[in-house]
Amino acid sequence: MAVPMQISLEEVITMLLSRVESLSMSDENGKTRFNVVVRALYKKGFISDEDIMESVREEHRMLEELGMIQEAPGEDVVKAVADNILQWVRGDVEVIKRAMAEYDKRLKEYARDEARKPSIAVASSDVLHQLDRLSSPSGPGNRGSKLII
Repeated sequence: MAVPMQISLEEVITMLLSRVESLSMSDENGKTRFNVVVRALYKKGFISDEDIMESVREEHRMLEELGMIQEAPGEDVVKAVADNILQWVRGDVEVIKRAMAEYDKRLKEYARDEARKPSIAVASSDVLHQLDRLSSPSGPGNRGSKLII
């Protein structure tokens, strides 16, 4: 009879994290290879700016037909996506750096705006009862409690 193998939760988590790290490295490796090949094809003239634009249109058309998006985006969005891809393919580091800085700036502004918004905090019933006892002049069970439960 086989003896059941026991694995601790820590071992399972370690195995899963190791697998995720391996997949992440594999994904990055694939992206790098893809970027190198596309960049070489672009420099040799096998891929043009219009080819990229048409491929972005085609991708959106397919996604729409498959029901993955409600409608294909407008030409301005197609151009923006194609321009973003072309910046990477061309290796336009300065433009990419500026775009990344702008994105970082917007993200920080969004986080700052979100931090300013009022929030509703939910306390446990024990904390609510403690607050109620502290705030009521005649002790627990006072009908004049200001807490909403």
